[in-house]
Amino acid sequence: MFADVFDNMKYVVVLCDGMADRDILELDNKTPMTVAHKPTMDKIARKSEVGMAKTVPDGFKPGSDVANLSVLGYDPRECYTGRSPLEAAGIGIELKPTDVTLRCNFVTLSDDSDYDDKTILDYCAGDISTKEAEVLVKYLKDYFDNDEFTLYCGISYRHCLVWNNGDPTLGVITPPHDITGKKIKEYLPHGRSTSKLYEMMRKSYDLLNNHPINIERRKNGKRPANSVWFWGEGTAPRLQNFEVKFGLKGSIISAVDLLKGIATCTGMNCPCVEGATGYIDTNFDGKLETALKEIDSDRDFVYIHIEAPDECGHRGELQNKIKAIELIDKKILTPLVNHLEKLGDYALLICPDHPTPIAIKTHSSEPVPYLIYKSYDQKDSGVEIFNEKNASSTGIMVEHGYELITRLLK
Repeated sequence: MFADVFDNMKYVVVLCDGMADRDILELDNKTPMTVAHKPTMDKIARKSEVGMAKTVPDGFKPGSDVANLSVLGYDPRECYTGRSPLEAAGIGIELKPTDVTLRCNFVTLSDDSDYDDKTILDYCAGDISTKEAEVLVKYLKDYFDNDEFTLYCGISYRHCLVWNNGDPTLGVITPPHDITGKKIKEYLPHGRSTSKLYEMMRKSYDLLNNHPINIERRKNGKRPANSVWFWGEGTAPRLQNFEVKFGLKGSIISAVDLLKGIATCTGMNCPCVEGATGYIDTNFDGKLETALKEIDSDRDFVYIHIEAPDECGHRGELQNKIKAIELIDKKILTPLVNHLEKLGDYALLICPDHPTPIAIKTHSSEPVPYLIYKSYDQKDSGVEIFNEKNASSTGIMVEHGYELITRLLK
């Protein structure tokens, strides 16, 4: 679609997951983007198109699935079939048209005697390691796997349940990161076809609470992974091949199965980065090195996804969220721009997928700030600091997030 006009160009997206926020009293009513020391991002913003983009269409929940699809140029209203199917693809699961998949989190629940009265203390079970999670998933498979259900291991706390001939019109299922610190009674799966899921969740607590892995985690002051939580249901994805759609060979660099799944479903390359965790302790150097290798190859378009600001937002870790933004600027953006400058002309998009405000510890649907820098077409944006307020002040609003990539490529 675009390759015949833009041969030899490099297009790069730096996706800072959940970076946008709201004014915070502790920061003198400023946002993490405002106070973070990010000299390269701010310098680029002064010479870019800067504005706001609506990445979550009306009627959709503000998930990273919907929002990242938008930034990648896909209209969720036409292609979205659920979050878990994308993660399943990232794990390597081949889905039948009749399969329904669900995201399976390991979570930490309180020790109240009745399951329904428990409180969700941690949506990610203390960021349990993949090595520990593999043991727990294998243990649960002995009890849960049958002709109807199959558990699959993913990364850290993120796993997958496939429901053979499942009901795609399930009842109400709530993401666990939306209810941290709340009693689960009002948020348990309810409605059509959810009774089996609820019973599996209840049983998982009995099986996991005193598992040797969790006994050891408690001894070491870590939160136990004492229950599963199902959410993010969906059916097999229907995404057009990225190269067919845009005429560009693409790569995605990410630590999380969701983005790996999007890459798989769109025919994009997704190299593995050792030590990439999706949190602030991720291997920033490894992600940069991998991204540069993709840029230096025959790849025209590279999408660098960094999950850390989002995870810090979910945990209410204000200082870590600021630090995550600063690390992106220092470890990813600065050397990335230096490398691109040596190659010739390039175009760069920097944005969050959605806000993850510290105050609510979950995603919100507000438009996000973006900048598009083109080395061959620099603009005076009038923006000194790249943040939510300044991006909004330019008056530029992209009503459909999937049009961002068109603005990048045109």
